Amino acid sequence: MGVDITVLIIDWEHIEEAPPDQRMGLLEDALYPEDDWDLEGLERGWVWPSAPGAPWVARYEFYRTLGSFKPHFWAGEAWEKFRDFVDPGLRATLDGFLSALIWDGPDRGNDAAPVHGLVLCGLETSLAYPPQAVPALVQLWADAAPRLEELRDPFAIHGARPEGWMKTFDEFADLLRDWGEVVGEANRRRWGLIKEVQ
Repeated sequence: MGVDITVLIIDWEHIEEAPPDQRMGLLEDALYPEDDWDLEGLERGWVWPSAPGAPWVARYEFYRTLGSFKPHFWAGEAWEKFRDFVDPGLRATLDGFLSALIWDGPDRGNDAAPVHGLVLCGLETSLAYPPQAVPALVQLWADAAPRLEELRDPFAIHGARPEGWMKTFDEFADLLRDWGEVVGEANRRRWGLIKEVQ
């Protein structure tokens, strides 16, 4: 399992307008800029732009994760443990949202399971959603967000971990809200979304 996560929203038209042989370089420059991001004092939120001279890309910093993928992984593991105790409609909605972003889904290990997003050639661990795929994620989040409190008791009983990441429901809910912010901002700008874990 990788330990770092980078989540970007990207002006897809900027990538598509570039010559095909330059597109991968643009994406790599966005994901791995030569200059470190100035994150001093940033607890949560957007870094605009996320790379020097690249106003077509922004990076999101998740609350209290320090850029680590582990909270996302353990949120998925917690969901796996308590999802059976959630209302079926809400469970289906969050299954769709979480399996698109951080969770292997109910069919983990099943080679016939659907693949969410697009894997970019040359960046095998990247998950990319073009702008036309983002509204579906936004709708899933819009359906789930008002009902998050329904998850509190099932999480406390079946999903909480006394140590490490995702100890409390509030940590779990904060991470989901951050993902809601990411898909919402991508949708508002009609941009795409990339998640890179390494």
